[in-house]
Amino acid sequence: MSHDARHRKADRAALLSGLAWTAPWWLGFLLLMAGPLVATLYLSFCDYSLLEPPAFVGVENYVTLVRDENVHKVLWNTLIYAAISVPLMTALAVGLAILVNQPVRGQAFFRAAIFVPTIVPLVAAGIVWMWLLNPESGLVNETLKAIGINRPPLWLESPQWAMTTLIGVSLWFVGTPMVIYLAGLQEIPETLYEAARLDGASGWGRFWHVTLPGLSPVILFNVVVGLINAWQVFALPFVMWRTRPGPDRAAYFYTTYLFDNAFTYLKMGYASALAWVQLLIILTLTGLVFWLSRRSVHYVGR
Repeated sequence: MSHDARHRKADRAALLSGLAWTAPWWLGFLLLMAGPLVATLYLSFCDYSLLEPPAFVGVENYVTLVRDENVHKVLWNTLIYAAISVPLMTALAVGLAILVNQPVRGQAFFRAAIFVPTIVPLVAAGIVWMWLLNPESGLVNETLKAIGINRPPLWLESPQWAMTTLIGVSLWFVGTPMVIYLAGLQEIPETLYEAARLDGASGWGRFWHVTLPGLSPVILFNVVVGLINAWQVFALPFVMWRTRPGPDRAAYFYTTYLFDNAFTYLKMGYASALAWVQLLIILTLTGLVFWLSRRSVHYVGR
């Protein structure tokens, strides 16, 4: 057997070995992800109620989607939520990461205190916050009354406060991005801070010219993940406002409306169209974030 033939045989063996070892992943992807993805794309062009075979209707679902006032409402609610919660979560997580990175007594305790709430399941957290924000007996309003605010907000009942309430509750999970930022801070060389001090940079100057550029790849990652999660927000509003989205549906979001169409109204074809539009929105916004970050993200070694 020639050298080239042996080389090709070794390559085929390596390929088969690699495919065998990675089979759980790619078989799972084909069966559990790729197949359903293609199926939803087809169903988005069908009228399908789960009880009867899908009937092809062309782009009718997408035309209905454009004209649907509920879609306009949930898109606006989701856009507002993402536009406020993502920057706020980013700023708070970066600030907390810098604080708990300081060499102070009890550092491990403070880190754990911020991170531990993030391991609470979303449904459980939603139920707890429903109790805390109860207008009559909740701890939050009782505390406000104790300090002299006799008419505290109706956090869950008022459409004016629904968005503020959800954004505030979402900050309960700031520990996850905080830990990632904390890891990013460890990767910034101390020599950069020493050079900045020698140049006379103030604390703010060191933060602006050393910390932020050093954290920029981590910030990009967390912003993209936060943006994706914000456009798929579901569990908290579903639990906290399931039976009362407000007179103006102020707590009604895109994924909740998608869920209702799929499993309440049994409009699986229309829900598939909503899902594909949601995917396109997320891909577009993610691409925009990457494009805008081209000159502001600095990688070590580049």
